Amino acid sequence: MMQEEKIKILIVEDEQITALDLATGLEKEGYYICGMADNATDAHRIFEDTLPDIILMDINIKGQKDGIDTTIELLKVKEVPVIYITAFTDAETVNRVKGVQPAAFLTKPFNINNVRIAIELAISNFASAFSHQPGAKLISLNDETPKADMPEREPFLQMGDFVFIKHNFNFIKIKFDDLLYLQAENNYISVVTTHKKFLLRLSLNNFLEKIVFPKLVRVHRSYAVNIDCITSFNEQIISVNEVEIPLGRNYREDFLKHFKFR
Repeated sequence: MMQEEKIKILIVEDEQITALDLATGLEKEGYYICGMADNATDAHRIFEDTLPDIILMDINIKGQKDGIDTTIELLKVKEVPVIYITAFTDAETVNRVKGVQPAAFLTKPFNINNVRIAIELAISNFASAFSHQPGAKLISLNDETPKADMPEREPFLQMGDFVFIKHNFNFIKIKFDDLLYLQAENNYISVVTTHKKFLLRLSLNNFLEKIVFPKLVRVHRSYAVNIDCITSFNEQIISVNEVEIPLGRNYREDFLKHFKFR
């Protein structure tokens, strides 16, 4: 997996062994650790330098500011999902955490599988909140969390200018600018990017209804293309990176509306 496709994670944890274990486990899972910090000052510096996609934030960190206060400062720079890590689950701590709208809550002790699930929840909850969809909620995960309590996982999620595609056990980060076209194949769609092709189990209609990307245009009952990636077209064929895509008669008029002709 290319580095730009990996989800960037900032770990803020005052226990060095825990932080290293987290980093090692998550890197094996295909994530990119863009930095580790044990205090608010270092966390702020790394955050501004790397602009991570997700923060794993321990509530009790070194220095005068705890993890909750640190999170409030970081989110003023950029809105990203936050997973809180703590050994304390008292009512006061949970209420403070809820006040800053975390995407997930991870209680110690935990294993790497629960961390991976928390990351998926964080992306899903943040994507729901970003698109004003109902259903985002705080879920606490530990080794005893039953699988029945886990929400159904979407095969893809949108966050701003990125779409996260579920591939194997991870979400792969794809920038919309790198998305070339979609092709429907029975009950699946192929998401073709400048680097790879991903297969998702859902219909083309379903994908286009959920995604917010005006430049992704339906051109055939089996195809949608990124307008910016078209190299040429005529009344029947659209070329995208030397791939010829049919232009359906029923979609031709709407397709041409995206171009200004003199």
